[in-house]
Amino acid sequence: MGIFSRFSDIVNANINAMLDKAEDPKKLVRLLIQEMEETLVELRSGAAKHIAERKELEKQLARAKQCAAQWQAKAELALSKGREDLARSALSQKQHSAEQVTLLEQELERYNELLSGVNNDADRLTQKMTEARARQSSLLARKTQAVTRLKVKQQLDSHKVEDALARFEQMEKKIDALEAEVESYDIGTDEQSIEAQFKKMERDESIEDALAELKQKMAS
Repeated sequence: MGIFSRFSDIVNANINAMLDKAEDPKKLVRLLIQEMEETLVELRSGAAKHIAERKELEKQLARAKQCAAQWQAKAELALSKGREDLARSALSQKQHSAEQVTLLEQELERYNELLSGVNNDADRLTQKMTEARARQSSLLARKTQAVTRLKVKQQLDSHKVEDALARFEQMEKKIDALEAEVESYDIGTDEQSIEAQFKKMERDESIEDALAELKQKMAS
């Protein structure tokens, strides 16, 4: 037995409510669509049979009406010839044919109502299939998104991200330390350079004084 025991269960089903309650909505919607497709095939097969039967009824009805018309013509002919007995017999046959016409028309009306109902049911079932397929696409999209989000959350919860950030921070601190060390060598460089220049000037001045003293001594 399928998910549904009767066709009315399908066309009257609230698909959204069923899927919301299902443990596995994806599986259920697939089974729903399969059940609906099979039911629709049965509906169309039955409709084809009823259409063929209706066509046969229409032929029988046409023949019955023609027969009634023929007996009416015969009754008129018999009466014109003074044969009331034959006219009565012809009218009796016509009445029988008329009764057949009435029965066939009633049967044909039932077939028309039946086929109309089948068409309505098929339309309703097709609409339900459209709803189910729309939910199927939505479920697949939601599943894909959920899987992606789950992977992200698993990465976050696994501390891999925190570990990577911690290593990055350690590396950043090392680089900061190296840069600080480089900068430390530059501290006071300008003062030392100026002091060295003054010392050189003092040495140069001392040398000039010694040179002048030596020249004066040699000149005397």
